[in-house]
Amino acid sequence: GCLLSYAKETQRTALPHLRSLRHERLDDTVILDAASRRNLELDTNLSGGRDNTLQSVMDRCQTAMGTRLLTRWLNRPLRDLTILQARQTSITCFLERYRFENLQPQLKEIGDIERILARIGLRNARPRDLARLRDALSALPELQQAMTDLDAPHLQQLAQTASTYPELADLLQRAIIDNPPAVIRDGGVLKTGYDAELDDLQSLSENAGQFLIDLEAREKARTGLGNLKVGYNRVHGYFIELPSKQAEQAPADYIRRQTLKGAERFITPELKEFEDKALSAKSRALAREKMLYETLLEDLIGHLAPLQDTAAALAELDVLSNLAERALNLDLNCPRFVAEPCMRIEQGRHPVVEQVLSTPFVANDLALDDSTRMLVITGPNMGGKSTYMRQTALIVLLAHIGSFVPAASCELSLVDRIFTRIGSSDDLAGGAPPSWW
Repeated sequence: GCLLSYAKETQRTALPHLRSLRHERLDDTVILDAASRRNLELDTNLSGGRDNTLQSVMDRCQTAMGTRLLTRWLNRPLRDLTILQARQTSITCFLERYRFENLQPQLKEIGDIERILARIGLRNARPRDLARLRDALSALPELQQAMTDLDAPHLQQLAQTASTYPELADLLQRAIIDNPPAVIRDGGVLKTGYDAELDDLQSLSENAGQFLIDLEAREKARTGLGNLKVGYNRVHGYFIELPSKQAEQAPADYIRRQTLKGAERFITPELKEFEDKALSAKSRALAREKMLYETLLEDLIGHLAPLQDTAAALAELDVLSNLAERALNLDLNCPRFVAEPCMRIEQGRHPVVEQVLSTPFVANDLALDDSTRMLVITGPNMGGKSTYMRQTALIVLLAHIGSFVPAASCELSLVDRIFTRIGSSDDLAGGAPPSWW
């Protein structure tokens, strides 16, 4: 409660997109200290870049929200066996008949609705955000169809959460033009037909020239004065102009507005009424369009909670289908968790180093259990000691996010912490030699 109140106070607005706080317990996760995160190069390499990291190898997500979720998973591996096995089963389901290939193109059409919903909650969503949300909601039915044959329980639950919103999709389809401007400031965002009053004001503003042409033709016919002109200037507004010689022939409803050398200018009740409407029509149209846009945002805020649930489900579907694609293309296999303390890896590979080598990576084994609880690794510089150790750490980490791992087989028990030795110059993927003490 205090944290939410502080956020509302500092943001100077309500925060409907922040619905709850989650208490993270250390017992639920595999602990990674700062040094281990850095040296394992999970999402940032030792040079501060993004290349040659575990994230760069494992991320082929179709949406930005999927990429963000995968980053969170990599930085927060779990010890909850139920969740890990549900993810493994989901990946296996996606691999059957290459189902992920049907889903990924549909996910790409969804885009980053997670960020869009956050902007809507803050009431600062731009017209193009709403256009992207419209397109995403319109794509959901086809995505739902692509998920009908997913028989893994966790995937079925995610598919059920990723609801469709036909009414909201129709509302945005009726409201937002196909290619709206970046901001609402100058209008031109809402479609013709969305609001009758707005249509009238815009028509009045846009068709003023035609009205004046028609009025001039009517007045010439009514008065028989062929030199009559209808015009406008910023000082005096709209007027009917007659040559001075014909001014005395003006009808009784002509009210003198301005006298010029050689001409008289008049206004009529009809022209005055049009002037009052036309001069304010543009500003009134813009004000009404902004009001309607704010109302549209409020309508969307009313559906924010289920939309956020849908976005979260789609992000997880994106990550799981991505991990299935990575398992197929990187030759990853499903690890098996067991109760007794052990770690048995056959033909293990470093997931990052093997992607940058010009020659095949030499796979290797590892066996640790109650009878062999520690291994001492020796060898010459550049012999692969750091690669071997960190390869093991990354295999264990991938297993603890529910992913398949780069090994022919892997059997392990749950771990509570991952350590790496501190070697600030260990650029394994780049080939720089490690430092030892």
